[in-house]
Amino acid sequence: MNHGLEYNRQLLLLGAKRNAVLELSEVQRYGTDSYGDPDYVTIYGLRPADWFAKGVRLLGRTAVECTRDELANAVGKEIAAIAASGAEAAHVVLDPFAGSGNTLYWILRHLPGARATGFELDPKVFELTRANLSILGLPVTILNADYASELSNVAPATDELLVTFIAPPWGEALSAKSGLDLRRTTPAVTEIVDLLTKQYRHNRLVCAVQVHERLDHAGVREITQRFDWSALSIFDLNPPGERHGLLLGTIGWVPRLGAAAANHA
Repeated sequence: MNHGLEYNRQLLLLGAKRNAVLELSEVQRYGTDSYGDPDYVTIYGLRPADWFAKGVRLLGRTAVECTRDELANAVGKEIAAIAASGAEAAHVVLDPFAGSGNTLYWILRHLPGARATGFELDPKVFELTRANLSILGLPVTILNADYASELSNVAPATDELLVTFIAPPWGEALSAKSGLDLRRTTPAVTEIVDLLTKQYRHNRLVCAVQVHERLDHAGVREITQRFDWSALSIFDLNPPGERHGLLLGTIGWVPRLGAAAANHA
């Protein structure tokens, strides 16, 4: 390892380490250099030294892009609370941009017995994620396919609740001036929700959209107009300016949370 390099977002996501399988020292160096914490990339309920010892491996880009345990746990709790409020039937969980699969792992921890499928188009990320989930014995199906053309592989029964975690690459959608515009992600969140609504028109849906504390409110309104109910949460897990959150919306039903909670995102 080159100790002269700073292991930051630029190097791992866009630089020479983007498609490199990281050594443990590099994972810890990224956490230390960028966040002052060698255990920053904690996934599958394990610190880096522990998941690495089990044979789990990550690409540089995945170490940056993965939803770490603390955030993924918070996401899972929020989703489970909504799902439990109005669905006695089984749950089916779908992640169109699975990456490491860590968010699916945590959603399943909060929705025991649910069936989970993730799509990962990048072949390198897919192979590592499939191997990692197999090593850990996690009940998640990962498909190396574009979600848009393969949604028919996820076919819930009409009485099952479909939970979808929507976290497409933000790309240029996050602006320092106006915040995160959900209409400019790759692909647009609006496009994803429309496709899900068409494909699963006979099912009740929960759409869980990962967001940033700085949001373009016009984009949020365009998304929430598609929902029967919606709510926005920002998690106090990072310093102000770096906090992530969750925009939850339902289609085909309204959670039993009281009228005052409806459509307040």
